[in-house]
Amino acid sequence: MDRDTHFIGQSSAFLDAVERASRAAAVRRPVLVIGERGTGKELIAQRLHHLSPRWGEPLVTLNCAALPETLIEAELFGHEAGAFTGATRARAGRFEEADRGTLFLDELGNLSMAAQERLLRAIEYGEVVRIGSSRAVTVDVRIVAATNADLPRMAAEGTFRADLLDRLSFEVITLPPLRAREGDVAELADYYGRRMASELEWGRFPGFSGAAMEALEAHEWPGNVRELRNVVERAVYRWGDEAAPIAEVVFDPFVSAWGLRAMAEVVPAPLPCAAEPEMPFEAPASLRDAVEAHERGLLLAALERLRWNQRKVASALGLTYDQLRHCLKKHGLHQGRA
Repeated sequence: MDRDTHFIGQSSAFLDAVERASRAAAVRRPVLVIGERGTGKELIAQRLHHLSPRWGEPLVTLNCAALPETLIEAELFGHEAGAFTGATRARAGRFEEADRGTLFLDELGNLSMAAQERLLRAIEYGEVVRIGSSRAVTVDVRIVAATNADLPRMAAEGTFRADLLDRLSFEVITLPPLRAREGDVAELADYYGRRMASELEWGRFPGFSGAAMEALEAHEWPGNVRELRNVVERAVYRWGDEAAPIAEVVFDPFVSAWGLRAMAEVVPAPLPCAAEPEMPFEAPASLRDAVEAHERGLLLAALERLRWNQRKVASALGLTYDQLRHCLKKHGLHQGRA
């Protein structure tokens, strides 16, 4: 396996899932991999194949969400020439391509009911029939399927075949989300950070500052490892200083004071009828000085109230971590207590 297929992590929840995949690899039965986006479902499928007796045979992948419903069956089972408009020549399907190997069906929950029925027959009898043909082709294929959908609920609602779910769920491997993998955020951040620093030809990787690592570990990571990789690599690339620990992390690159989304969300609000806050500084001479002094005062008050926890301060003031760091640098507060 190349470096893009490595498993990085030490949490027990993650290692348990990897161990279960390793044990299931030697068994010919289907395996269903469940997990949120970015949790590594395709990596588990690769592990199931490469550790199996079929490792020297093809591993064929089909993303069931990437094709329209009308083409899914043709992709899976193949077609004869003239079977439908545009079918100018016969073509083998993914089942035939994966003969004696493994077929990985990603986003399984997107399969149409008709395709589900044909898939069930292929699994049950080891035979596929190309569209436009009446002759069955025998195949020896191990099925690994993955989804982030709730298949038992879909089966109960009648949108996924319960008998197909029974056939696919000999073993079910559920991958934990990154937020549940204790200690793995720091390890993954270091791994991807070092890779990006090497790509940029830095002499060394300076690591992340304490505040930046705290922000990384506090993030919910809805995109899991894939999102973390983007965030870490973006932080290294934008920092550009291999001598100092990386102190700025941008979780949402679309956030901008000049972005379309930010402009659309600007709604004039009535000014609150409240007493002016007591200013812990002298009255400035100009409007600009007054605005900056008031902003600095608000920052100081929030920092003191929240014991200089920058993540909590950013949340309290409605700022991103990156925006807060910019304000702190602007007012000379980024080095610590004023």
